[in-house]
Amino acid sequence: MNSYMDLLRNMGAQHDDSRFLLGIDGLSRSGKTTVVQQLRFALEKEDRPFQIFHLDDFIVERARRYYTGSEEWHEYFHLQWDVDWLSNHFFKKLKRVEQVTLPFYDGAKDNHEKRTIPLPKEGLIIIEGVFLQREEWKHFFDKIIYLDCPRETRFNRESNETKKNRSKFENRYWKAEDYYINRYHPAESADIMITS
Repeated sequence: MNSYMDLLRNMGAQHDDSRFLLGIDGLSRSGKTTVVQQLRFALEKEDRPFQIFHLDDFIVERARRYYTGSEEWHEYFHLQWDVDWLSNHFFKKLKRVEQVTLPFYDGAKDNHEKRTIPLPKEGLIIIEGVFLQREEWKHFFDKIIYLDCPRETRFNRESNETKKNRSKFENRYWKAEDYYINRYHPAESADIMITS
């Protein structure tokens, strides 16, 4: 835990008089959730104010991201989230409002439930998700950590049932990941890269 607090301090993320937006970027199954959980434990231990958001909580309904007529990788990168809406109603507000009202996605019902989340007056706001360094979002962050992990290692972390549909990974996820890597160079562009 101390190493994570040292990491935050070294990034300047422990100022007591402002909000600090930290992005945990990385491709699917790279270990983002694990890192965020460890950060949570470290912050709780030191009684530091924080709020955590998971980008996958805000994906759009299936009809808006599947069978749209676009290529599968395009659907995943460009349509999985309402990028402009999140820019204007989420990211842009995080440093200047006391709370945010957001549409949390319910996968079982394929719909959204609005929830209002209070934000700490000062402290750390952590956002974890894929493609955080896309051009529409990167400038909102104070610092970004990128988790770098080989594709096959990440794929082997999937369930056996999920791994049976390798073609979906090849056509949807991996092509979108390649697009992101080749266009945005996230490992090089992040403030800190962690190999996971």
